[in-house]
Amino acid sequence: MYHNNPFHNFEHASHVTASVKKLLTRIVNVDDGNGLRTQGDKIDLVDMAGHSYGITSDPLTQFSVVFSAIIHDMDHPGVPNVQLVKENTRNAQIFKKSVAEQNSVELAWSMLMSDEYGALRACIYHTEADLRRFRQLVVNTVMATDIVDKELQALRKARWETAFAKTPIQDASLSTSDDCKATIVIEHLIQASDVSHTMQHWHIYKSWNEKFFMECYAAYKAGRADSDPSENWYKGEIGFFDFYVIPLAKKLDNCGVFGVSSHEYLNYAQSNRDEWAREGEGIVSEYLVKYEDMATQQ
Repeated sequence: MYHNNPFHNFEHASHVTASVKKLLTRIVNVDDGNGLRTQGDKIDLVDMAGHSYGITSDPLTQFSVVFSAIIHDMDHPGVPNVQLVKENTRNAQIFKKSVAEQNSVELAWSMLMSDEYGALRACIYHTEADLRRFRQLVVNTVMATDIVDKELQALRKARWETAFAKTPIQDASLSTSDDCKATIVIEHLIQASDVSHTMQHWHIYKSWNEKFFMECYAAYKAGRADSDPSENWYKGEIGFFDFYVIPLAKKLDNCGVFGVSSHEYLNYAQSNRDEWAREGEGIVSEYLVKYEDMATQQ
């Protein structure tokens, strides 16, 4: 159910899933040795339901996030939601907003509910209550990957500021439960994983950045984009780092759940941003030459 897009393909889904798994296994106890318990030469992560807001002690939540990562871009058409709405595609008529994300959930859910996956469903849930919770977790997690919708952005920002305010909130009516905090942490976990290439080694970032450029440029050449992405790709990436990636990495640190991993993600993001600022303009020129070479070979 994944198309052969340069970026939004099954390889991307696998990369996101690997990042989700990495972050889930690095949820740590911030009050007990940064989540590490030393026994002789052996170091183990401490399971800490009280500090991870229940995530580490809830297998259904963990599976839901991994499942969501695998399916989050199913049937992705290789163009953004705004283009799907502009073209008035069938899915745009059905879903109105977060078109690609809602379509991915519905396709994956239909497959999961088929007879073929009865045994898998029996492993995931045993009660109607668990089924409802599983679906809600999947919907929330996949929808969190829509980072363009301004209304959703505003809601997430408000929830984050309420849950992780530096100044304790005195009004009990505004306090945030551990369940709500877990939801917020999961939203940011999947968002970081969706762009995890920006927070990894330079060569990984550059490879995925090229794939995404090729996808966007091909859409432009096919008449499915209003402007030439190459004209603003260099500056756009710097803005993406400054206003999304680096603040997101800082949030992973501020929520106090991921221990040293959050520092690792932030350091790579800042390093990649600086390297792109130095080399990015020349790299975009290389992308264009490579695209034209591939086009002439087809």
